[in-house]
Amino acid sequence: MKERTGCLDPEMEMMHPDARKEYYDRRVREIVRYAFSNSPGFRRIMEREGLKPEDIRAASDLIKIPVLKKTDLPRLQSENPPFGGFAAKDIRDVKRVYQSPGPIYEPEGRRLDYWNFAKALYSAGFRKGDIVINTTSYHLSPLGFMLDEGLQSIGCVVVPTGPGNTDIQIGILKGIPVNGYVGTPSFLGIILKRAEELGVNIKGELFLRRAFVIAEMLSESVRREFEEIYGIYVRQGYGTADIGIISYECSEKNGMHIIEDVFVEIINPDTGEPAGKGEPGEVVFTAFNETYPLIRFATGDISVMSDDICACGRTSPRLLRILGRVGESTKVRGIFIYPWQVDQVVSTCKGISRYQLVITKKDHRDEMVLMVEPESEEVNRITLSEQLKNSMREIMKLRGEVEFVPSGTIPDKVKKIDDRRKWD
Repeated sequence: MKERTGCLDPEMEMMHPDARKEYYDRRVREIVRYAFSNSPGFRRIMEREGLKPEDIRAASDLIKIPVLKKTDLPRLQSENPPFGGFAAKDIRDVKRVYQSPGPIYEPEGRRLDYWNFAKALYSAGFRKGDIVINTTSYHLSPLGFMLDEGLQSIGCVVVPTGPGNTDIQIGILKGIPVNGYVGTPSFLGIILKRAEELGVNIKGELFLRRAFVIAEMLSESVRREFEEIYGIYVRQGYGTADIGIISYECSEKNGMHIIEDVFVEIINPDTGEPAGKGEPGEVVFTAFNETYPLIRFATGDISVMSDDICACGRTSPRLLRILGRVGESTKVRGIFIYPWQVDQVVSTCKGISRYQLVITKKDHRDEMVLMVEPESEEVNRITLSEQLKNSMREIMKLRGEVEFVPSGTIPDKVKKIDDRRKWD
């Protein structure tokens, strides 16, 4: 398995640390001025705090600006549709509009690789002429187009397979010399296991040799399996539907390099103060984006940042790994699940006293089970189970199972979502 290393933009990715600080200070000043003039939502935040653009002279001054929480976007967008006043372009001037669960609407600007995935994909080894299956969705959420445009900007050939249809995916891998995969790590595992069940010699019959995975945590044990058993070089990235890629792995696998198009802070989610060096905290980013200039946007993800220069030569700070979520929300098969959605699912049915959504992982795949205590033994469990499954599909956009448990099994005031997955 030959690794392809190198930077797509060495001047930016390997700039001197002093130059990088000056770069971030300048970009922060510019985007604050621009957003104050063009983003009514951001201007309202500044004016409430008595701030003017000239008060932000360096990246370190961003602490003066309150964070904008992702969990507040559904309310803000409903009060001021469609983007809560935070877009700096009219909706008629954008290329596409997406909807993520919440609902949250995200605009896409009109330049190629608007979501900045090219550097991440290049770092993962993708090059001009590679043939890549894109197994993420092109429907409503932006991830499919994020990866598609990043691959196209490098010069790759994209096969837009989307999620699901495992046997069809395997047929494509056998019928076309596909050498790259982009999507979730769990779905890559599902494809490979199913291919083995069908008698496919993965190393001998398929050309698949590299993968870029996103939207789920990648455990090192799963990576080792992909690389050592199947000969597939795997790197991961981290981003959000709001702005695209934030960080990505290099050949060293010692954290994810932060892209130059965002400035990232790690803050204590309880106090709002910067986390200490090496301490975990919430990922807060400022996007240097003229279409959607989100400033001090709190993602809800917990991570640790390192400023140490990587052996690969890149000098950007790195997110060492994503440790979890602030509060109870979590990500299942690439989609965020919130406690209020669990409540909403249960509210569609009668005859339930207590409930909890349990998330586990089996054979690379996230499993979702709604644990339910019926109010009485007279409840029709077959009918109730089908109603709850249908509600999960409709509200959470995911399939899940229902398990009935005896009264008293689920404690009082239990977390609505219990994430039991292990990432070792």
